[in-house]
Amino acid sequence: MSLSQNRRAVLRDMHYDIFRLAQINQPRSPIMSLPATVIPLPQPVLLPVEGSAEAFPVRRVYCVGRNYADHAIEMGHDPNREPPFFFQKNADNLFSGRDFPYPPLSNDVHFEVECVLALKAGGADIPSEKALDCIYGYGVGIDFTRRDLQAEAKKLGRPWELAKAFEHSAPVSPLVPASRLGHPVNGRVWLDVNGVRKQDGDLNQMIWKVPEIIAELSKLFVLAPGDIIMTGTPAGVAAINKGDSISCGVDGIATLSLNVV
Repeated sequence: MSLSQNRRAVLRDMHYDIFRLAQINQPRSPIMSLPATVIPLPQPVLLPVEGSAEAFPVRRVYCVGRNYADHAIEMGHDPNREPPFFFQKNADNLFSGRDFPYPPLSNDVHFEVECVLALKAGGADIPSEKALDCIYGYGVGIDFTRRDLQAEAKKLGRPWELAKAFEHSAPVSPLVPASRLGHPVNGRVWLDVNGVRKQDGDLNQMIWKVPEIIAELSKLFVLAPGDIIMTGTPAGVAAINKGDSISCGVDGIATLSLNVV
C-alpha cells in the first residue's frame, strides 16, 4: 500500500469512529466514509463508567414523572397507580461536573434525585420479563426543574421543556455496570442540601418498577443502546439557592455531589 493510500485508510477509519460515536443506533454495517457536513459535527455526549477508561455514549434521555406515591401527593396528584407519565430531556443536558450553574429566568429551581438506568439494548414492545436484559448499568442523577416555569406551563396546558430541558439540568454520577452490581430492587434514594436530609425514599417505593418502566416506555418509543432513563423521585423536592452544597445517592449504586453556583 502506498503512503497516500495508507493515509486515506487512516482518515477513513477516523471518520468511521466519529460517525459511530455520533450515531450509536445505526446498523453495524461497514461505513467507508463520512459524508461531508455543512457545519461541524456535534460533540457526542459521553458518560463516565466507574472503574473504566471507556465511556457510555448517550442517544436519548427519558424521564418518568410521578413514580413515587408521596411525591405525587406533594405535587397535588392522585397517588394511585395511573399509567406512567414520560417526558424527555436533551442528551446534552446530562453532565458530570462538580458545579451546577443556577439557570436564568427562574427564581424557583428544585432538585429531584433519581435512580438512572443506561440501556445497552432496546426495541419496541419489550416484555417486562426481558426488560432487565436491556440494562447496561445504573447511576444516580438529579432532575433539576425550573418549578415556576413548570407551573406556568401547566396552567397554560403547554409542554414542560422550558422547565426541564435546560443546560446542565441533569447531573449524573459515573455509571456502574449491572454485570457488577446486578439489578437492585431495594436501596435508599436520598438527597442532602448543606448537610440536611431533604429527600429520603427507597427504590422499592417506585409505583412502576424498572422492568415495567422499560416495557411501558417501549410501547411509545423504540428504545435503543445509549438511552438513559431517569426513574422518578421520592418526596421532599424543594428549592435551591446559589451557594448550596448538594449530595445525593442511591445506596448500593452510586453517589453524587455538587455545588450550586
